Amino acid sequence: MTPLILELAITHILGRGRQTWIAVLSVGLGVGFSIAMAALMQGGEDDLIDQLVNDMPHVEISDEQRDARRQPAEDRFDAAQISGLRPLEDRRGMLNPEEIRAQLSAWVPGEMVWRLQTQGVVRYAGRDEGISLYGIEPEQEAEVESIKSEDFVHGDFNSLLSGGNNIVIGDRLADKLGADYGTTLSLVSSTGQTRSFKITGIFHTGTTARDEGEGYVLLKKAQILSERPNVINSIRLYLPDPDMAPSVAARAESQIGYKSVSWQEANESLLEALVIRNVIMYTVVGTILLVAGFGIYNIISTLTHEKARDIAILKSLGFTEPDMRRLFVLEGMIFGVGGSVLGWLLGFGLCVALSMVRFELSGDVVAQEITRLPLAWSIWHYVIAGGFAMFSAAVAGYLPARKAARLNPVAIIRGAS
Repeated sequence: MTPLILELAITHILGRGRQTWIAVLSVGLGVGFSIAMAALMQGGEDDLIDQLVNDMPHVEISDEQRDARRQPAEDRFDAAQISGLRPLEDRRGMLNPEEIRAQLSAWVPGEMVWRLQTQGVVRYAGRDEGISLYGIEPEQEAEVESIKSEDFVHGDFNSLLSGGNNIVIGDRLADKLGADYGTTLSLVSSTGQTRSFKITGIFHTGTTARDEGEGYVLLKKAQILSERPNVINSIRLYLPDPDMAPSVAARAESQIGYKSVSWQEANESLLEALVIRNVIMYTVVGTILLVAGFGIYNIISTLTHEKARDIAILKSLGFTEPDMRRLFVLEGMIFGVGGSVLGWLLGFGLCVALSMVRFELSGDVVAQEITRLPLAWSIWHYVIAGGFAMFSAAVAGYLPARKAARLNPVAIIRGAS
């Protein structure tokens, strides 16, 4: 009897052409816009996480302890009160970096980069600007592309090896100083030492904090300026799989004792905000499709009322209550299928149109930067939107179908209803 029920459902639907198109269109619009919204939201999230993963190390080990060092009196006595004690200022950093490297290299996958970070002031033409100075080994930095080769306006990290005191800075810092490629400027370290450095590289990353506040010199030069020979204070790990970062950070910290932070821990609040945003997004999408489901409910509810005599005749011919329920649920599912297919086409078209939108960002940059809307192309967006539409259509069809199946054919035929 299923083919007959299907034929009856199609006959009912085709007999109400305008309402059928309105129901299918409402579901299609809901599915289409939900797909486009999901693609935009997921694309923005993926782009943000990709920037976080690419612009920062997967694990960063610093020369700090996760917990403050305990005083000897606290270890000796169960209760101790300490006041007026000035803690020892220890600027040594990580001693014996080669030993630490050997320990980590035995099991850490990926690349390992170490640095010595310090603060200083650059002077040129009567202008002073603060700078975060990084002592690096150019070969290591080139392997992990902490600053990509295409971000260099002039020179690169290898220019630091050309002999003498050389420095690589951001273009915004160079503009603030009035300096240019090849200019010699003065660098004052946090210990008060002053050295002259030649600009052998200028970069533009698009991140203001980096472009106007960072400078890179050879590791040995930074150690001399900060009066910390053979010392580093930062180890950066770049892993083949960024999701390994928490376990690698935990093991590294337990092994060498220094604070190790994964990129997930460093951006914990941001990642939590993304989860909340996804909940909001899918709530909005569900609401859109729920509204479309109400449209289907209204149509089928009206249809069951208008077809009351037909229902009575069918039941008198031997159709059961489950058959009646299947009939109107099937009609709702047909609305859902038609709307889902239309919504898939509309969603794909919207995603194509959005992918062609370009933004030209101009301002205090080296050149105009053209960006596009970040979109995530995923079959799951179509499956989830279509599945929710089908579920809404089934529920919207079942509620009036249950009422229609309970109608008494004798009462209807006698004109009681």
